Amino acid sequence: MRIGGLQKISLIDFPGKISCIVFVQGCNLRCPFCHNPELVLPERFTTPLDVEETISFLERRKKYLEGVVITGGEPCCDAGLQVFLKRVKGMGYLVKLDTNGTFPAVIRKAIEENAVDYIAMDVKGPPGKYKVLAGAPVNIRDVEKSISLIKDSGLGYEFRTTVVRELLEVKDFEEIGRLVAGAGIFYLQRFVPSKAVDPASLTFRTYSDEEFEASRKIMLKYVRECQVR
Repeated sequence: MRIGGLQKISLIDFPGKISCIVFVQGCNLRCPFCHNPELVLPERFTTPLDVEETISFLERRKKYLEGVVITGGEPCCDAGLQVFLKRVKGMGYLVKLDTNGTFPAVIRKAIEENAVDYIAMDVKGPPGKYKVLAGAPVNIRDVEKSISLIKDSGLGYEFRTTVVRELLEVKDFEEIGRLVAGAGIFYLQRFVPSKAVDPASLTFRTYSDEEFEASRKIMLKYVRECQVR
């Protein structure tokens, strides 16, 4: 697996758990506002970390860490993901997988093989805007399959949308709500310009507090809980 980085400790990325974060290089999407261009754009890749050294680090930290977050990029792009997930689970860690949901077969396998404990899926927006938001063609049926798999998995999970004012209208959350209808927790994420796949998106903005509240109320018609973060 192509590991592009390692954050040795996090108190916020795995709900309720002290974790570390493994960043995987490579992604099938090109979301213009993505804040990890060094994990998405091949020309920005650095030399990958050695997988065995990463495993060795995890062995040494077992007394201090409860979970491992696998994020990217898009981890499901990497052919070595399943093997890595199993190795980490075999060490006694809880595993959280971050995904864009475009690889339902990979998600299904991870669930069926008990290789994950928590899944966080990015829902880019309403189906009609997905190509613009994702920066690449997306089979919306794959997204729908992944949402269904995650909701029915029995695992901890969350769905989330990064809110960019220039790309999403408040009314779009009716369609987003229908996509994830029946889900437990949904997060509206503030877009914070820092670095991006498309530098032009650094001029984009996020919603006002009033717009977030209006969007949250829409989502509460479809999900049990919705929070802004």
